[in-house]
Amino acid sequence: MPLDGRQSEALAYLQGAADKAKRRGHIPFPPAFVIAPEDGDSPPPLARLIQGGRGGKVRLRLYLCITMMATKEPFDLRRPPGPNGWTQMLALDPRTGPRRVASNLKWLEENQFIDLQPQWGRPSAITLRSATGDGGVYTQPREEGRYVGMPVEFWTRGWLLYLSPTATALLFALREALGGHSEPRYIHTARRQRYNLSSDTWTKGRKELEAQGLLTVKREPQGDFYDFTRLRNAYQLTLERLDDPPS
Repeated sequence: MPLDGRQSEALAYLQGAADKAKRRGHIPFPPAFVIAPEDGDSPPPLARLIQGGRGGKVRLRLYLCITMMATKEPFDLRRPPGPNGWTQMLALDPRTGPRRVASNLKWLEENQFIDLQPQWGRPSAITLRSATGDGGVYTQPREEGRYVGMPVEFWTRGWLLYLSPTATALLFALREALGGHSEPRYIHTARRQRYNLSSDTWTKGRKELEAQGLLTVKREPQGDFYDFTRLRNAYQLTLERLDDPPS
């Protein structure tokens, strides 16, 4: 799919941001960003980001970009893009983009994803708060043990701009669920519920990921010889597809 002028400009901004942050390999997120604890009664941060207001598109993309760009303790952006810069980086309509960026940065602060510190003569500095959603200090997920890694190509090849919020959320959920397994795997209902993604969100996201070649879903039998055997969906991600542009 050829890029239009706005999208081409946005992709160049994303690639420049990744180069400036010296990002390579995978961007780490804590599992608690993606999945709620077994005894939790509130949705995980990722599900909160996509709920309400046009599916949370600007909100989610802003947060994922900030996380990609803030690489060193205290994990902040002292010279972040202004509303117009974010508008260009996210390929938003220049007429409405700055207002949408400002309102969603405010939402991220009010919901304890970031802190905003006013700066004289330039945009407010942005500091990440804990990705677990508890309002605490942000820590490097790699230092906490297991983490959910998303290839930097998700940003630099433009997938951030092309995938819908539902597809992006499902991609993260499947990345968490499947871990490093390369073979198709069934995801139990109890685990699926902990992502707090509705059946409609799961279905729409699945179809979009399949259409883009990022996901294969197979029908495989579950249960042993003595049990009643059922055919259930087994999921397999193809993250190598992120190396190429979306189609």
